[in-house]
Amino acid sequence: MPMATGTPLMWTLFAAFVLAALLVDFFAMEKQGAHRVTMREAAVWSLVWVAVSLVFVGWLWWYLGGHEGNPVADTKALEFVTGYLVEKALAVDNIFVFLMVFTYFAVPPEYQKRVLMFGILGALALRAVMILVGAWLIAQFHWILYLFGAFLVFTGIKMWLATGQEPDLEANPALKWIRRHMRIAPGYDGEKFFTVRDGVRMATPLFVVILLIGIVDIVFAVDSIPAIFAITMDPFIVLTSNVFAILGLRAMYFLLAGMHERFHLLSYGLAIVLVFIGTKMLLLDVYKIPVGWSLGFTVVVLAVTMVLSLRIPPKGKVQAAYPFAAKREDEPEARA
Repeated sequence: MPMATGTPLMWTLFAAFVLAALLVDFFAMEKQGAHRVTMREAAVWSLVWVAVSLVFVGWLWWYLGGHEGNPVADTKALEFVTGYLVEKALAVDNIFVFLMVFTYFAVPPEYQKRVLMFGILGALALRAVMILVGAWLIAQFHWILYLFGAFLVFTGIKMWLATGQEPDLEANPALKWIRRHMRIAPGYDGEKFFTVRDGVRMATPLFVVILLIGIVDIVFAVDSIPAIFAITMDPFIVLTSNVFAILGLRAMYFLLAGMHERFHLLSYGLAIVLVFIGTKMLLLDVYKIPVGWSLGFTVVVLAVTMVLSLRIPPKGKVQAAYPFAAKREDEPEARA
């Protein structure tokens, strides 16, 4: 098992830093209230979160250099940057699915920010638990690495084959289960998650959207967490790179939401990266692919697919998602 760099002091400082960042973000959101996030605002916040991540990896490199030596500091900093980039790239797929959910439920732009904030809080808690459990499993059962690797190769192939196909949210089992077990109001009531119609307490579509966003993140975490373990098995690096990638997810959504059709080939690049990372994990005991190679390969593949997306027009327009109008079959029509 590779050396774990996380000391109690490092874990404490990291937790305090993330908590402070979330509080600043939360209070800024509350002060602004419900409003449509502009492209400029999204770009500024995206740059802020990237800068924060760079400050953290700079501190990590400086701290480890003084306590463990420059070789360890260089390795861990490179692992963090590679893991951060892979998680950011995989998060693009999350963003496009978020966009599909928001479009399907016709979520007003001014409410989307609040939904994503709660989604990020849930994602942080979920990732922390899954990463710590994954690290324990790897420490106890080395063969799980091969299982992770095979799963990533399978996921990459599946992603390649599914690229270009429009997901059918109407047939989603989670949405069907929610409709069977909850009374859902036919319309929104501001930013409220629950409302009362004709004396009956109902969940608003906004609450359903938050549930679906959480389920989407669980699905994507199953892919992304094994991917980061293929780069490093240091729990501190795995968790910190994941967390910093997620913290900027909300700003990145508003930055990329209007560009999803322009990067129509990006999913092919993500599929190639997943297959590469899975293969790297399968070859772990035969040949260890250097972290620098992984970083370079990921950057080149994503850059090439993004450039090709801009140069090669999509074959057809993506089918528009359906507006939210469905309700439980046994639910009477509610008055607005």
